[in-house]
Amino acid sequence: MDLHEKIRDLPAGPGVYLFRNADEVVIYVGKAKNLRSRVRSYFLEAAQANAKTGSLMREAVDLEYILVANEHEALALENNLIKQRKPRFNVLLRDDKTYPYVKLTLGDRYPKVLVTRRVRKDGAIYYGPFFPGNLAYRIVDLIHRTFLIPSCKVDLSRYHPRPCLQYYIHRCLGPCVEGLTTPDIYSEAVRDVRLMLEGHAAELEKSLQQRMEAAAANEQFELAGRYRDLVITVHQLQEKQRMAAASDDDADVFGYHYENGMLAANLFHIRNGRIVDRREFFWEDLPEFPEAQALESPAHEAQAAEDRLQPVESAEIPASDAFSPAAFFSALLKQLYIDQQYVPRNVYVPVDFADRVPLAELLGDHTRHKVEIAVPQRGEKRSLLDLAGQNAKQSYDQRFRVLQPSIRAIQKSLQDALNLPDLPERIECFDISHIQGAETVASMVVWEKGAMNKSEYRKFQVKTVEGVDDFASMREVVARRYRRLQEEYRPLPSLILIDGGLGQLHAAAAALEELGFTSQPLAAIAKREEVIYVYGQEDDPVVLDRRSPVLHLMQRIRDESHRFAITYHRKRREMRDRDSDLLRIPGVGAQTRNRLITHFGSLRAVQAASMEALQSVVSRKVAEAICAHFQGSISSVRRSE
Repeated sequence: MDLHEKIRDLPAGPGVYLFRNADEVVIYVGKAKNLRSRVRSYFLEAAQANAKTGSLMREAVDLEYILVANEHEALALENNLIKQRKPRFNVLLRDDKTYPYVKLTLGDRYPKVLVTRRVRKDGAIYYGPFFPGNLAYRIVDLIHRTFLIPSCKVDLSRYHPRPCLQYYIHRCLGPCVEGLTTPDIYSEAVRDVRLMLEGHAAELEKSLQQRMEAAAANEQFELAGRYRDLVITVHQLQEKQRMAAASDDDADVFGYHYENGMLAANLFHIRNGRIVDRREFFWEDLPEFPEAQALESPAHEAQAAEDRLQPVESAEIPASDAFSPAAFFSALLKQLYIDQQYVPRNVYVPVDFADRVPLAELLGDHTRHKVEIAVPQRGEKRSLLDLAGQNAKQSYDQRFRVLQPSIRAIQKSLQDALNLPDLPERIECFDISHIQGAETVASMVVWEKGAMNKSEYRKFQVKTVEGVDDFASMREVVARRYRRLQEEYRPLPSLILIDGGLGQLHAAAAALEELGFTSQPLAAIAKREEVIYVYGQEDDPVVLDRRSPVLHLMQRIRDESHRFAITYHRKRREMRDRDSDLLRIPGVGAQTRNRLITHFGSLRAVQAASMEALQSVVSRKVAEAICAHFQGSISSVRRSE
């Protein structure tokens, strides 16, 4: 059955449709109240020479559809299919970064508290999201210091021979080593953490007060003092903590700027009446997408009447080659909010779109509170929209007009992209260089406060690894570097960057774990793919836009590390060549070799030197031996050829 026959047999109910190309790849996903009328409209648009719809229909050779009960189900299914299949004719959410959650791993023997941006069905409890992003890290650090629950990456399913530094500085109960804590003590700390994260601060404070008094009565004054400090911390936390809450003052405000086929959008998060964070989105070549949708034209209405079908919802029919803000925000809001645990009560957008009301109803059903998607026309809310639009224009200029953002802006973007707990001030990057295992060396370059700090560069000879083993080499070099910092009581960098893939990343992580550094931010940037693997989040690599200043910074640091390693490797090979060739000549020792190399500059220059030139440095007998040696080497090469 060809495409036209399938379309004639389409039902008139609500559902989702998928166009496939000749390779059976899904190239477009859409939803409709009336599948038959909606899909037929594509052929009408193609016949009217709509460039985008025509491009889609020229590639589409097959159609698949899924019937659903109502428009809400169609919205949800369309969103899921777009995220799964990533069809190239759909407007896709680029560089999607969700805000962080605090994760309590209750499924583990000894639960940890972590920061994550992905919610999974893994038995853990997730709290958040948190605005701004670094708030989640501050809360985890508070839990780590106050309740002594670890946030490291150490495997707690087994015991280890010794605890890390965090235990010795009284920031961890030490569940990694048998006998340092008990299940009862640990479970009590986990219960306290849950009470704090779930907002039961009064109940937690009362429980801690009772435990403090009981410890004091039993003359356990050190324990009572610890409970007293916890009571003070929890009381202060009630004033400072700003978890995302369902409040009438909570809103998300959108603005955009479109020009020359490129689009920048800004999203402002308002919580408790204050702007707490901003998020940027960028798209290029939007005219390639057939999503520019407008109100239904008279021609469509006539076609619908002729087919005796219900008219299609207004924002679902492609109308022209111009960018359609309505279609864009319809697609963006679905991908941003559907399936999210938290959605603010108010979402303000600069333009109306057809499925705005059903989308708000669907989000309200999921979040169990009323969600309003509004288009303010005047007053303070309209001013917020204008502000978001102005910032979107600025974002557009910085991204697409090649304006260099400030170093601090790049640092903040890097912190957000890699989930770093602090603003990155210093990055140390490692690379391994060798030729088939010979003269294996490593380099470490340093980026510090916006520039490469060449005085801090370090180079390493790999001493314990034989043959080709980049992983073992990386493990040795990282261990040597940070063992020395540990012995000298010097701070670690904000980020350790590895030039390589997952193997090199895990080798570096193993070296750090042996030294007790379990919370050190660590990442690797892979060649060719240009994706960034963050240790502890390997299943969710960071893929940055090719124009991203953050990606450019990481590439610059990685390339400098590679250059420094190659330079050192070549120098080592030259030294090896000097030793292996000149020292084989009778009468040439280490001092003579050094005089020759210093005078002529290289082994090749010595080889090409005349008898008279050599005699200006060494005796006639030695000069004759050198000439005979190199002439013999040249003759043997010629004979072999």
